[in-house]
Amino acid sequence: MAEVQDGMTPFEAVTHFFHQAADETGISDTTRDILSGTYREIRVQVPIARADGSKEVVYGYRVQHNGARGPYKGGVRYHPHADIDEVRALASLMTWKTAILDLPFGGAKGGVQVDPGGLNRPELQALTRRYMSQVSYIMGTHRDIMAPDMGTGAQTMAWMMDAWGQKYGHDPAIVTGKPVELGGSVGRDAATGRGCIVVLDEAVKDAGRHPEDLTVAVQGYGNVGSWAARCAVEQGYRVVAVSDVGGGIRDPRGLDLDAVDAHLEEAGTVAGCPDTEALEGGELLTLDVDVLIPAALGGVITKDNVDDVRADLIVEAANHPVTPAADEVLHDRGVTVLPDVLANAGGVTVSYFEWTQNIQMFHWDLDRVNGELRKRMRRAYETLRDYAAARDGEEARIGLRRAAFAVGVERVARAADLRGYL
Repeated sequence: MAEVQDGMTPFEAVTHFFHQAADETGISDTTRDILSGTYREIRVQVPIARADGSKEVVYGYRVQHNGARGPYKGGVRYHPHADIDEVRALASLMTWKTAILDLPFGGAKGGVQVDPGGLNRPELQALTRRYMSQVSYIMGTHRDIMAPDMGTGAQTMAWMMDAWGQKYGHDPAIVTGKPVELGGSVGRDAATGRGCIVVLDEAVKDAGRHPEDLTVAVQGYGNVGSWAARCAVEQGYRVVAVSDVGGGIRDPRGLDLDAVDAHLEEAGTVAGCPDTEALEGGELLTLDVDVLIPAALGGVITKDNVDDVRADLIVEAANHPVTPAADEVLHDRGVTVLPDVLANAGGVTVSYFEWTQNIQMFHWDLDRVNGELRKRMRRAYETLRDYAAARDGEEARIGLRRAAFAVGVERVARAADLRGYL
């Protein structure tokens, strides 16, 4: 089941931030009730025939949170904790994320409660095809579009596209995050991490600081974290620490990411990379660095460890990595938090570009993809910054997270009203 952090489940934590925004925007009680809930939730049984002849049944979910602004959009994750509460929370985040980036989508999410590392390739393919077959009747290019998330990737999307196409006819726009050879977009693999650094650059510039003067620690060196680290180095930041499930490493002079990647390829973890210092447990989160990028699971910064966090700028590359209780502490201390609904929205933004390319049957080059990504991420950051600044000096200063949810709620509520949903 989804982990409870600081007394809240993931969905309760996201709903907490929603209700703050609802108070901020003054929406009606009816609107609040509609937007806080989910439109549709389905649970499906997904049988797995194992290579040793045994069989087991796991459960999969698809939650469609809100579609007032367009087709539902959201990834699917394979993880033992991907239960209905976790998937609800992520679907809700997608609603606000797409609205904040002004993308023509609603929010959805999928999950299968399974450890993909325990499956071989044929088992993983069979599970993926069965899951897509079970939920396919609510999917569609203009209804609900899947994408990769934790435990899934481009190959998973290729299998899903094919499984859906065998029932309804070939349509590459049914999923995003596909291999480029099957209609995927160049730049999609790096998009979430790259988007994190785009908004980090804007926050650093607004603070009158310079990348070359700042140190960065990245918790989680998977797809998102590794790309965030690489893009940070490209922009002049000094990445001094990274970690994954196997452990962490540090080099105050700045890590050689090529050496880290080579060691990861060989050892399966960044831990033990030559010429680095070892980090234990959650030590990375409390390092004396300027920028902290949590890019792993949610709920890693809590009321129990927030007082030990020393970074004064946090970029939420993961979904809900900071609990509401910890968020209040960071806000009161003046720590700038670039919230998940903004910081990690690069992935869904380039997914939108991929969907558009598939529909138009016209391929973009990498320069155009990255240029459009920077433009949209900067515009979203500026909108939230200005929204928050306009409310400084009132009853209390609001941070970028509250501004983000407020902007998202206003846009979704307006769309729902115009369509006659309210």
